[in-house]
Amino acid sequence: MQAFMDKDFLLSTQTARTLFHNYAESCPIIDYHCHLNPREIWEDVRFDNITQVWLGGDHYKWRLMRCAGVDEKYITGDASDHDKFIKWAEVLGKGIGNPLYHWSHLELQRFFGWNGVLSSKTAEECWNFVNEKFKDPSFSARGLIQRSNVEIICTTDDPVDSLEYHEKLAADDSFKTAVLPAWRPDKAMNIEKPTWADYIARLSEVSGVKIASFADLKKALCIRMDFFAAHGCSLSDHALGYVMYAPASEEEVEAIFAKRLRGEEMDEQDQARFRYAFMCFVAGQYKERGWTMQLHYGCRRDNNLTMFGKLGPDTGYDCIDTYTPSSQTAAFLGALEAAGSLPKTILYSLNPADNQAIDTICGCFQNSEAVGKIQHGSAWWFNDHFQGMTDQMTSLANLGYLAGFIGMLTDSRSFLSYPRHEYFRRILCRLLGEWVEDGRYPADEELLGEITRGISYENAKAYFGFKAKD
Repeated sequence: MQAFMDKDFLLSTQTARTLFHNYAESCPIIDYHCHLNPREIWEDVRFDNITQVWLGGDHYKWRLMRCAGVDEKYITGDASDHDKFIKWAEVLGKGIGNPLYHWSHLELQRFFGWNGVLSSKTAEECWNFVNEKFKDPSFSARGLIQRSNVEIICTTDDPVDSLEYHEKLAADDSFKTAVLPAWRPDKAMNIEKPTWADYIARLSEVSGVKIASFADLKKALCIRMDFFAAHGCSLSDHALGYVMYAPASEEEVEAIFAKRLRGEEMDEQDQARFRYAFMCFVAGQYKERGWTMQLHYGCRRDNNLTMFGKLGPDTGYDCIDTYTPSSQTAAFLGALEAAGSLPKTILYSLNPADNQAIDTICGCFQNSEAVGKIQHGSAWWFNDHFQGMTDQMTSLANLGYLAGFIGMLTDSRSFLSYPRHEYFRRILCRLLGEWVEDGRYPADEELLGEITRGISYENAKAYFGFKAKD
């Protein structure tokens, strides 16, 4: 029987163990998509206890606790931090098969040196042991990042953001992790939202452009892209229901924009046409600037309207959407390619049934501009577990070029999420090791090591053109 979570956790073959320990384990982390707050990094926030950093804002954990029938009082309610932790420990103790079981124990081991197994039986012991660590100033936000050997962090930032904390962090030579902004213009694109007009007014104020037309909006966005680029931004991110293909003339798009400014209702066709025009414009700008475009899609959000009304978005009430038409994704990329405006692009679908479609779409638009110019992004959100990661990499290997894959990201708001990179690397090495020891790839350690280190670190660094902070 394999021991639980020892040094060879998930490494089922000798080849896997060699690849992980000799090539993957020591690689720095490039976290090219996360939701950490740059202000909290700059202020180097401290935590009184593990609940604050572990359970506060983590909708993955909230969702599991709800599935186990825990009262909301112990999740987002007014229960004490101690009682919330105890409830979480009770749930996690029976969380067999859920990636949170592995992530949580890796975090307890790597950050705090607690090698126990968390459950209702050990909850008090863990609570006391870990919270003693937080008395050490090195267990601050920056300290946790540096313990994880993180070289680059890309946060998620709105076009109206001041980026003041990125400026401060860039000038701080005492902190060796580069914290870069990533452009997230969803609020400017989501024309159907009740808050859109107020947002456009804010964007107008920040950019200095009076936005009365779609042409004005494009000018304002360009000004803010220049501002972001001056602060080290080189990639964007978009949250889409699906990747749409809905061509319209400039006149039609301007009419849609004007109608919305007048406060008139938008039908679905108008929304799709505006979004498509918006995405074509920004993609062309990314191409000119050498930025990478990330497209996250396939999520149906905020399904529990009662709880959305109480807690707001990103609180654990989203699900996989099956409407993710590959024909429109391919047509969108094809239109950009025909216009000479297709940037480096990463496609993430929340629907795991899209793996093969994504890999075959990617293959239609590759060229010598970059290794894997169009990337199949790492298994995302509901898929970043053992099977989801294995399936995504297997599909990419079967239908594309796994050796060019840019690997893992945290997509997290938690400073304790970095062991997810280790989890990913162990699964990668397990997969490669099984193929080698099954006779499907030669036992060439030099080549295998190069592939492993590439996917763990080198490929992302080259793809994005990142440079470590001096």
